[in-house]
Amino acid sequence: MCGRYALYGPLSRLSERFSASIDELPADLGPRYNAAPMQRLPVVRQRPGGERVVHLLRWGLVPSWAKDETIATRLINARGETLAAKPAFRAAYKARRCIVPASGFYEWMAIPGGKQPYYIEPANDALFGFASLWERWTSAEGAPIDTFTVVTTEANASMQALHERMPVILQPGDYALWLSRDTAPERLGQLLAPCPDAMLRMHPVSKAVGNVRNEGPELIEAISAPQPR
Repeated sequence: MCGRYALYGPLSRLSERFSASIDELPADLGPRYNAAPMQRLPVVRQRPGGERVVHLLRWGLVPSWAKDETIATRLINARGETLAAKPAFRAAYKARRCIVPASGFYEWMAIPGGKQPYYIEPANDALFGFASLWERWTSAEGAPIDTFTVVTTEANASMQALHERMPVILQPGDYALWLSRDTAPERLGQLLAPCPDAMLRMHPVSKAVGNVRNEGPELIEAISAPQPR
């Protein structure tokens, strides 16, 4: 599962990393150290002509056929193994794939007496690109709302101590394949795999990240390793 992540640094990093225009983002978009579901966050989409653009979409997918928005909280993640079969995801998987940029993400490890959050970041100090899907839902008032979900896969060896699932982290060389509508289904399926362990580094962080109202760089700072009780 991926339920919290971070995105910080200059906006120019998005353009450089994903070869995408950022002219539609608000100039005052600040760093996010505790990005959470139901928030509007930067997402890379590809227009029919091939141009990549970063837009703000709300986290929590609302399929076009949904009666209301309440389904969003249940669709913040999508299992990569069943994208082509699940009604909530199969249309988006076929035609509306996107990438979520992230500086890192959080996962909670079960320990005696509770859970300890860990921050997982790229070992090369770059940005992650999460394989994701987006949809457009229209409210009863006629207002379109664009939403997204993060695709997950089984955890790699380094993540297994924390959780059995992890986001699908795309290799930069695979961004074009994921975003293109012309990519064969078989090739798409090959991308939905755990990333190499060498891509990640992780450390325990404060439990303050568990409260969505908390925000700031102190949330990603390393703390002493949790001690079993």
